[in-house]
Parts: sequence; C-alpha cells; structure tokens
Amino acid sequence: MDFSTAIQNVSSDQLQVLAIPVFLLVLALEYYWDKYKDLGLYKNADLGASLGMLIITAFVELIPKILAFMAFYVLHEISPLRDIVGRQWWAWVILFFLDDFSYYWFHRMNHEVRLLWAGHVAHHSSRYMNFGTALRQGAGERIHKYFFWMWIPLLGFDPLMMFVMISINLIYQFWVHTELVDKLPSWVELIFNTPSHHRVHHASNARYLDQNHAGVLIIWDRMFGTFSEEKNFEPPVYGLTKNISSHNPLYVASHEYGAIWKDVQRANKWSDKLKYIFYAPGWSHDGPDLRAKTLRGSSATYSR
Repeated sequence: MDFSTAIQNVSSDQLQVLAIPVFLLVLALEYYWDKYKDLGLYKNADLGASLGMLIITAFVELIPKILAFMAFYVLHEISPLRDIVGRQWWAWVILFFLDDFSYYWFHRMNHEVRLLWAGHVAHHSSRYMNFGTALRQGAGERIHKYFFWMWIPLLGFDPLMMFVMISINLIYQFWVHTELVDKLPSWVELIFNTPSHHRVHHASNARYLDQNHAGVLIIWDRMFGTFSEEKNFEPPVYGLTKNISSHNPLYVASHEYGAIWKDVQRANKWSDKLKYIFYAPGWSHDGPDLRAKTLRGSSATYSR
C-alpha cells in the first residue's frame, strides 16, 4: 500500500463525499413533506444551525483523521496478523463487528465523560428529530474519536479498510434520524439500530437518557445494559435537559466547554475540579446529582 496515495484517499473520504448529495436530497424530501403536511418536524433556524455544524465538523475533522490514519498505518505495520488478514470477505465481516463495537463504546463514553460530552453535545442540542439533525455532528468529538479504533489495526486490518467501514457505519446512521418511520418488524428492532431506538437516544426524558448508543447493531446496548425501548405512553422529548436558545453554529459547537470551565473555576477542591471534567454530565459538588443514571434510578421514572 502506497502511503501518500492512501493519505490522499482518506483525506477525501470518497464514500462520505458521495453520500452528502444523497443526504441533502432525502433531507429536502422530508422537509417538503413536513411543510406539506404541517407536521412541525423542522424549524428553519434549527436546520440552519445543523448545516452550519456540518461545515464546521468537516474542517475540524480533517487533521485528526489524517493523524489517525498515520497511527493506524504504524500499528498495522507492526501487527503479527498483517499478512494473514487481507480484504477477504470474512475479514470484512469481522471488521464490521469490530468497528460497530468500537463505535458503541466511543458513543457511550461521549455520554458518560463530560469532557467528551462537550464535543458530542451539539448533536443532541436540536429539539427536533429529522434528517437535518443527522447532519448536526459534534466537531469536538472528532478530536478524540479515533482513539477508540486504535486496537483494530493491531489485529491486522489495514487503515483504508477501516476507514471504509467507519464511513459505512456513519452513513447507516443517517436514516435513523426521523419521526416518519414507525417501529419496524420485531426481528429488525431486536438486532439493528432503528429510528425508534434512535428517537430514544435523542430524548431528554429521564427514562431515555444515555440509552441506545448503537451505530448499526442494537445488540451492544442489549448486552451492556444501555437499552431502552420507545414507549407509546411516553413520547420522546428531544433536546437537552437544559436546552440552549442559540442557533449560532460556533456557540452550539463550543458552549459545553465553557460550562465545564465555569464549573471547574467555582470548585475549591482539585478532586472536584477533576470530577467536573471526567464524571458524567450532571454531577455537581454543591447541588443535586443530575447524572442520567441517577435520574433513571428515580422510582418516579418508572411509575407507569
């Protein structure tokens, strides 16, 4: 594999580049249907913020992606399996599961470590669930994202193969950001991430907080205790537990970093300062514990 050619390929990320026009077309169709039926799925200012976040993320991601490729390349070169694992059909199947497993833990940690949440929160800041929200990616999370995939090239999977699978996983996730698709057949809901499962993930209801971190497969959430079913008696309320009012993409991308800094400054003990950075969002040294696991544990949450 020629290194310079590979760098050019990963920089252009051709799969995602090809997917963007399709995403925008589908978004336009959903937007038209929303206005035609007066469903209230879109707000123009909110959509503008989402598209602005897409542009910001594209610029922020470039350097971390190239650095990650370089690290993957070095790790792959020292792997004892590099001459065994190629691009056989079975290698792609195995990589699909390894990639999805890595995405699950990356996504879950984005919700359970506040510093990582600061880079991801932008994606959850919309109070609407639509294909525009799918494009509202967190810019900050792109800086730390690829650390969660560093173990895979050591198993003999080459960097370009990995980036193809990462792109496929991300492309799949676009379609789950909609309210227009109801629950699918039970076997699909059992195995795959679906719009129903992902509506739960974007909800601010205590019952649903920090659940359903799936990329493609919902099986990881079921295995590791982070699965919650969408309940008919409790529709998801989208957005944050404390919503922001700004639609400025720069503020949307960065506001939680500022909030962390303010909390660190007002804490007197170094242990508390560190907890504001590394504990889950909602922890406070001088107020109620509003972390998701605490709120979900409240008996009132499951009173119905």
